[in-house]
Amino acid sequence: MSSSDRSRAVDLTRTYEVRTYGCQMNVHDSERLSGLLEGAGYVRAPEGSDGDADVVVFNTCAVRENADNRLYGNLGRLAPMKTKRPGMQIAVGGCLAQKDRDTIVKRAPWVDVVFGTHNIGKLPVLLERARVQEEAQVEIAESLEAFPSTLPTRRESAYAAWVSISVGCNNTCTFCIVPALRGKEKDRRTGDILAEIEALVAEGVSEITLLGQNVNAYGSDIGDREAFSKLLRACGKIEGLERVRFTSPHPRDFTDDVIAAMAETPNAMPQLHMPMQSGSDTVLKAMRRSYRQDRYLGIIDKVRAAIPHAAITTDIIVGFPGETEEDFEQTLHAVREARFAQAFTFQYSKRPGTPAATMEGQIPKAVVQERYMRLSALQEEISWDENKKQVGRTLELMVAEGEGRKDGATHRLSGRAPDNRLVHFTKPDVEVRPGDVVTVEITYAAPHHLLAEGAALDVRRTRAGDAWEKRNAAEAAKPVGVMLGLPKIGAPEPLPVAAGAGCGCD
Repeated sequence: MSSSDRSRAVDLTRTYEVRTYGCQMNVHDSERLSGLLEGAGYVRAPEGSDGDADVVVFNTCAVRENADNRLYGNLGRLAPMKTKRPGMQIAVGGCLAQKDRDTIVKRAPWVDVVFGTHNIGKLPVLLERARVQEEAQVEIAESLEAFPSTLPTRRESAYAAWVSISVGCNNTCTFCIVPALRGKEKDRRTGDILAEIEALVAEGVSEITLLGQNVNAYGSDIGDREAFSKLLRACGKIEGLERVRFTSPHPRDFTDDVIAAMAETPNAMPQLHMPMQSGSDTVLKAMRRSYRQDRYLGIIDKVRAAIPHAAITTDIIVGFPGETEEDFEQTLHAVREARFAQAFTFQYSKRPGTPAATMEGQIPKAVVQERYMRLSALQEEISWDENKKQVGRTLELMVAEGEGRKDGATHRLSGRAPDNRLVHFTKPDVEVRPGDVVTVEITYAAPHHLLAEGAALDVRRTRAGDAWEKRNAAEAAKPVGVMLGLPKIGAPEPLPVAAGAGCGCD
């Protein structure tokens, strides 16, 4: 290639950046958005580009009250950059786009594309249409066009992957706007799920997380209440798949067959993240959560009886409308009884469009803050106590990438234990790659992590580590410039389907 050709290649390289807010479903959707853009000829912008890309995509969340302020603040900061950069495009997708479809372009007329949660596959087409027609394209589908996992992808990890098994939610929790934005629950065929997992394992992935808004309600479309436990057991039969996790289950649908499947499936990890939200029966009723404290704690007792070393984590909302001091004390009591490994605690904030936003008895900010601090202090104490019980245990860690911010300074690496606890360990003398497995003895516990300060007891190189190494080598070998034509137009080609998948419960 001549020097003039190389210069032209650089000029024609169009870069993209995807900014993600919100839940794991959004993270998974953003992997698909990246895959779609790369399939259309775009190149990912370098880390730290901060909007200095030809296409900037916001994948938004509408859960928090100030979500729109955050979005419009970021869009405002990009407006002058777009003025100085001819051809730059800005797209807004996700839950906030689904909710505020008619106002985004009015408030930020420099936005080129607005798309919703149901039609992320249209992004390249909409960008090209906006470029050709020189006007904003707003397209919000009212129902799902394609499962996220059927679209092209640029996965963030070479060794661990999300796999969507359902989208939407049939619950009507008064604090949550997700059902209105992602629709009623729609389950994916079991054979398609297992085919994707087998394809991922063939690429080197060794850990998958089954993903859904209400993951253990899987099977509601076909009336099979044991479909989720059957799916877990089928995952246990996939050769090369070392770890299976799932998030997030609902206590209403947490049946004994799921507990048995977790305990009896070798690669199902001893970990459970199950939102409690409140320990008060009165508040749970106001939230329209279809269980009470006794039911929730009973599930935990059953899980621990079947899986003694299971780490259980949860979500809790503090200051829900009408919450009294007595209600809050019930939450503290439930936390003491449950002894969560970690709890993700949130101060209640209004979600516009939800029943709770207009309920009487909104709690003053100062009261919510004070309760939040008390709950956080209690959970910090419990987390530390539970982590101290890990000292002296020998654990197999899957080496992680980017989990230890101080690893470089401390000459350590970081990994995840089977129960998903974060462990920082002394760097072995031999090469260790993300995705490899290291056996260590835990020597110290902090509230949010563990340390293994001695030498590693064993290092096992894995196919997942090979996949990570191969990906990094491919990234390093990419040319500076890429000769591009126009982005591809039309529906993306389907992913290849792995042969031999299925568990007999489609």
